[in-house]
This record gives sequence, C-alpha cells and structure tokens, in this order.
Amino acid sequence: MKRLETKVALISGASSGIGAASAIRFAQEGAKIVICDIDEAKATSVVQEIQTAGGEAIFARLDVRDESQWISAFQVGVSKFGYVNVVMNSAGIAVPGNVETMSFDDWNKELSVNLNGSFFGVKHAFKNLKEKGGSIINLSSIEGIVGHPEYAAYCAGKGAIRNLTKSAALHAGRSGYRIRVNSIHPGYIMTPMVGNDPVELERLAKLHPIGFLGEAVDIANMALFLASDESRFATGAEFVVDGGFLAQ
Repeated sequence: MKRLETKVALISGASSGIGAASAIRFAQEGAKIVICDIDEAKATSVVQEIQTAGGEAIFARLDVRDESQWISAFQVGVSKFGYVNVVMNSAGIAVPGNVETMSFDDWNKELSVNLNGSFFGVKHAFKNLKEKGGSIINLSSIEGIVGHPEYAAYCAGKGAIRNLTKSAALHAGRSGYRIRVNSIHPGYIMTPMVGNDPVELERLAKLHPIGFLGEAVDIANMALFLASDESRFATGAEFVVDGGFLAQ
C-alpha cells in the first residue's frame, strides 16, 4: 500500500516550487490532489504531469487572500473526491524591505498572502477535517524562527505562522478533533522565489553547513511524512529542513 493511498490533499501555491513538488510527491504515494493557485496555466501543467504519471489531480482557482475562494476550492475537492483530509498551506511571497523603510502597502501585501492566506487555509481546513480528522501542514521558514534585516514583513508573517500552527494544534486537541497541525521551516531552497543568479546561489549555499542548497523535493518529502499516518503523534511542532542553517 502506498503511503498516502487514503488521502485527498488540497495544496495552495501548487503551481510551482515547493507546492508543486509536494503535489507531485503526494500523488506518487497515492494521494488525490486538489491543485490550488492563481496561475491556472502553470497549475494545469502540474495537474497534467500527475495525470500522465497515473495519478489523480484537479485544478481549483485560489487567491489565498480571498476567503470565499477558499470555500469554493474545498467544494471543488469534496465534489470530485468526496472529502479532503490533508491541507498544505504553501502559497507565499517575499517582499523585501526593512522595518525602517518598508511601506505599509508592502507590509500588507506580504501579510495578506503569507499570514492571512494561511489563516484562511487553517480555518477552512478545520471546517472540512474536524469530522473525520486529518493533517494540516503550514509552510513557514527558518526566518519564522530567526530574523533577516531586509525582510521585516516576511519574518513577521512566517513567525506568526509558526505560532498560529501551535494555537491551532492546541485547539484541535482540546476540542477532540483528530486534526494534526504542524509547520515546516525550510532553509534556502532552489525555487523561483530564490532565483537563479549563480553568484547569489553560491553565496546562499555557503550559509548552510551541509554545503549546498536544498531542492523543493527535500521539503516535499517532509510534507509527505506529515501528510501520512506515520506522523500520527506529531502536532503543534516545527520541522526544520535547513541543511544545518539554524544549528549555527
């Protein structure tokens, strides 16, 4: 039996990067996938890749800032597959700016996607998972644990996701819901957000004691563990996958 054979996973930000890698990895292990994003063309490409490999996936448009679209995305998944029991909040942006110079508009732009989007994802995951249980996976960052001087809003949002995860996990447990809520904290990963400038990639790699940058599949494999029943005793926890960055 495959590790996620009984799972239906709804993944935000699933058209590229860690979201797409997680969708593909989950499908390889038997999960049915609801690919959610605002970029329909890229998301459809991920759907087709999964289907070509023999998996099951559908697309649901989702702007994570819009609560009504969260409701619709879950309706699409439940209508097609009967239920959703894994939710991964991986949509995110990184708007540069330090606390002294950052505009309030940029601050709000960042938090509306990363933090508000995760809040809506957790809120509506509870509505859909609390009857039968399941797993919620929130994508935070090493910069949800330590700071970066030039990404004030990004650090604030990712730090808030870290503790939103813990609050939601406690609420689930004390309410008797069989819902687990955990966060993943990647180091620098080779995704579109990090870019492809070779000089910058070399500089970033040197920040990690392991000596190289992670790939999206490295985070997808951790998400796979958290989506599976193998992690049944893990909730309210933060899982760091960072090549040793935070060990320094």
